Amino acid sequence: MKPIGHWLNRTDQAITRYMNDMLQEFGLTRVAWQVLNVIHDTPDATDVDVLSTLSANADIHTLTAAVETVLADGWASRPAPDRLTLTCSGRQGLTEVAERVATFRDLSTSGIAPDEYHTAVLVLERMAHNLETATGADVTEEEVRGPGG
Repeated sequence: MKPIGHWLNRTDQAITRYMNDMLQEFGLTRVAWQVLNVIHDTPDATDVDVLSTLSANADIHTLTAAVETVLADGWASRPAPDRLTLTCSGRQGLTEVAERVATFRDLSTSGIAPDEYHTAVLVLERMAHNLETATGADVTEEEVRGPGG
């Protein structure tokens, strides 16, 4: 049996590859879609909200580029400096994308019972917590903002 790290990396790569291919027709990537979800779920979202929420998903450069992409492509706008909100077309587009994501989730969890999925998530959460606690790797807001941020 291969170690858990192998399967974590392979699963993450497979998810990213599948989602990037699926989202390409919308002009999105997995990371850009995640950025849109943070903006959707966080009233008066800020860049720091996006960066801190998604810090485990991508580095600051990739996340910042994704924010700029969703702004440039009209999915989101800035109602005030450092604030992000979905545009009307962004909300509508995100609804269309959600249908595809639901199909993806069904495919990716095919043959996996809900309790098995729940257990897998809990185990990974516990492992991450154990290792982050042991190494002091909790990401602070200052680290997300970067120097001078």
